[in-house]
Amino acid sequence: MAATVNLSSTPSNPISKLPSFSLNSPQKTSFSLLPNSSSFPCKPFSHSLKSLFITTSSKNPISDLFPPNKSGPEGDIVSSFSDDDDKPREECGVVGIFGDPEASRLCYLALHALQHRGQEGAGIVAVNNNVLQTVTGVGLVSEVFNESKLDQLPGEMAIGHVRYSTAGSSMLKNVQPFVAGYRFGSVGVAHNGNLVNYRALRAMLEDNGSIFNTSSDTEVVLHLIAISKARPFLLRIVDACEKLEGAYSMVFVTGDKLVAVRDPYGFRPLVMGRRSNGAVVFASETCALDLIEATYEREVYPGEVLVVDKKDGVQSLCLMPHPEPKQCIFEHIYFALPNSLVFGRSVYESRRVFGEILATEAPVDCDVVIAVPDSGVVAALGYAAEAGVPFQQGLIRSHYVGRTFIEPSQKIRDFGVKLKLSPVRAVLEGKRVVVVDDSIVRGTTSSKIVRLIKEAGAKEIHMRIASPPIIGSCYYGVDTPSAEELISNRMSVEEIRKFIGCDSLAFLPFDSLKKMLSTDSPKFCYACFSGKYPVMPREVKVKGVGDSMDDGLNTPLASIDGHWIKGPANFDLEKQIDPLYQESKI
Repeated sequence: MAATVNLSSTPSNPISKLPSFSLNSPQKTSFSLLPNSSSFPCKPFSHSLKSLFITTSSKNPISDLFPPNKSGPEGDIVSSFSDDDDKPREECGVVGIFGDPEASRLCYLALHALQHRGQEGAGIVAVNNNVLQTVTGVGLVSEVFNESKLDQLPGEMAIGHVRYSTAGSSMLKNVQPFVAGYRFGSVGVAHNGNLVNYRALRAMLEDNGSIFNTSSDTEVVLHLIAISKARPFLLRIVDACEKLEGAYSMVFVTGDKLVAVRDPYGFRPLVMGRRSNGAVVFASETCALDLIEATYEREVYPGEVLVVDKKDGVQSLCLMPHPEPKQCIFEHIYFALPNSLVFGRSVYESRRVFGEILATEAPVDCDVVIAVPDSGVVAALGYAAEAGVPFQQGLIRSHYVGRTFIEPSQKIRDFGVKLKLSPVRAVLEGKRVVVVDDSIVRGTTSSKIVRLIKEAGAKEIHMRIASPPIIGSCYYGVDTPSAEELISNRMSVEEIRKFIGCDSLAFLPFDSLKKMLSTDSPKFCYACFSGKYPVMPREVKVKGVGDSMDDGLNTPLASIDGHWIKGPANFDLEKQIDPLYQESKI
C-alpha cells in the first residue's frame, strides 16, 4: 500500500534510555495554576488528582431548515455509509509511547490492537536524535507497515494513529499523525475526536495568513500552537486547547517530550499505562496496553494535560475550567473491544447487562438466542442467560472480506451482507429466534439480516437492540449519518419493525440504561439518543462525498469544507431535536 516518509528536525537534546520514575513524586514548576472548577480538583504538575470514575416517532428536524436537493453540481450525492455497513464508525484511535528503545514497533502493535477504531489509514511518528520521522499510509496497519518501514522509525519515543475516512483520492493527505515545523522546532500530533468550532477557527487562521494542507480539523491545532505567544511549549498546547470546542483526546510529540491531552468533557477515552522498563504508554483503549504488556494505571482525566520527558518524568496540569464529564456512551455499546476498560468500566460487563435488561424488559417466547457478530455477541449472551434460553451461533461472520469485491453480472440479492454474514440453517430452521444487535442506524442492514434468517427457515424473528433508538448525529468524533438518514428519527418503533420485517422489535430503554449506570449516569453523553448536546454544534452534520460532505442541501460543493456545513444564523439544533425527545417520553 502507499506510504510516505517525511523528515523534520527539532533542536532539542537527544533522548537516551529512560530510567524508571514514579508517578507519585511531586514535580517542581514555575507555572501558575490554571483556573478550574471544584468538580475536578487539579493541581499543577501533581499526581494527587482524584479519580472522577472508578422510542421515538418524528419527522426529520433538519429537513425543515434545509430543503433537500437531490443532486448537486457534481451529480447524485452518495453517502459515506454503504448499505452493508450500517453502523456508526469510530473516527480513530491514538497511541503514545515514551522511553522504550523499540517505541515504534510497540506503537505498531498497539495500533494493531486499536484497528477496530479505524481501518482506512495509519501512521507513526518516531523521534530519534532530535528528528521527527513519519510513516503514514492508506489501509490497515499491517498493510502500511513492514520491517523496512519500521526500520525507518528508530528512537525511544513515538505516537501513532489509525483512522476512518470518507472515500476520496485525497485521503492520504489526511492520514495522521501530522508533523509541522515552526520557529521553535517541530511537533507531531494524533487526534481522536472532532472540533465543533473547526470552521470558525480555520476561517480565523486563514484570514491571518495560515495555509492549510488538509481538510482535517486536527491541522487547526498545529496552527494554533504555532501562533501562540505562550512559553514554554506546554503552555502553547494549553493556549491552543483553550480555543477548541468539542471532543479531543490527543497525543503530541516533540524532540524531547510526549504530551497527552483530553478535552474538559472527556468525550473520547484516553488511558495511561507503564511497561516493566518504566516506559510510559498512552492509548485510546486498555486493549492496546494489554498487547504490549503495559500495566494500566489510570485514565487521562477530562481537562488534563500530561507531559512526559526525561528530566521531570510525568507532569500533570489542569487544562481549563471544565464541567461534569460527558463521556461517549457508544464506547460501551459498540466501539470499544469487550476486553477493554473504558471510563473505568468493563465494556464486557456493560454489554452483558444491556442484554439482561432487554431480556427482563422485552421478553418473548423463543427457542434460541443469536447475535449479529461481533458487537452483539456479549449482549446476546446476557439476554440468553437471563431468559434461560440457549445462545447459539446462528450467524457466522467472514473475517476475510476486503474493502472491495467483484459482484457477478447477474445481481445477487443482499450481496454485501451475504459476503459478511452466513446463516446457520441447523440453528435457525423452524425456530423462534431472538436476534440481538448493538444498534440500528439506518435500518438497511437489519432488514437484510432479517431476510437472511427467514431464508434459512426461521419460524419467528424477534429483534432486540442493546441501545436506545438513535435520533441525533454525533458531533464529537463518531462518523454517524445525518439526522435525516437515521431511521429512529423518522419512524416509530412499530414502523421500524415493519420496515425491517421482523415479528417484534425492542430497544434498550433509555431510562433503564441510565439506571444501570447508577451514579455515573450524569457523566455520560447521550446526545445521539436525546438530542441534548453538551457542546452545541455550530455546523450541520451531512453526508459524505470524498473529503467533502453534503446532504443534498442547497449549497455548492465548492463551499463545503470537511464534514460540516455551517447552519443558518438562527439554527438551534437542540430546540429542533429536543421536542422529539420529550414527545418520545410521553
